[in-house]
Amino acid sequence: MAQVSRRSPKSVEGDLSIRDLVSYRLARTASLMSRGASLRYRREFDVSLGEWRALALLASGAPSSLMQLAHAAGLDKAQISRVVSSLVARGLVLRELSSGSGRSVRLSLSGTGQALYRSLIAAAAERDRAFRSVLSDQELVVFEAVLEKLVRQARVFIEAESVQGEDDV
Repeated sequence: MAQVSRRSPKSVEGDLSIRDLVSYRLARTASLMSRGASLRYRREFDVSLGEWRALALLASGAPSSLMQLAHAAGLDKAQISRVVSSLVARGLVLRELSSGSGRSVRLSLSGTGQALYRSLIAAAAERDRAFRSVLSDQELVVFEAVLEKLVRQARVFIEAESVQGEDDV
């Protein structure tokens, strides 16, 4: 078996393009997959990708605070606030003041939001099956393992950068 090079695909750094970077290729693939999902969810359910993610996250862990939802969605508080306001106005999300603090808000899906979520998750599962169908069983096993390795390595880089940032202060 041939040894796999751990270097960039281009042997000379000057020939290296952003398109050769694993992180770029993954981000580009994820972007294409998200764009397809966004088009479908908008057409079939009149829901943006951000709204779909908020609904899905609330369905899996409601009730939730705005900050918890922002963190889970990978959005800043202002972005998620706009998304949630839209969902509340449409009757899909309930916003209630927490009992402990007059300022804290708990978010959860309304009955209508739960029904919409069930339709959305069925469409998402259909898309997921379609993506998985282009890979063999062996490729799926390898793909899952590779994703886990890349997640672990990304966390190593984040930790190293965090420590480096503290050293710079």
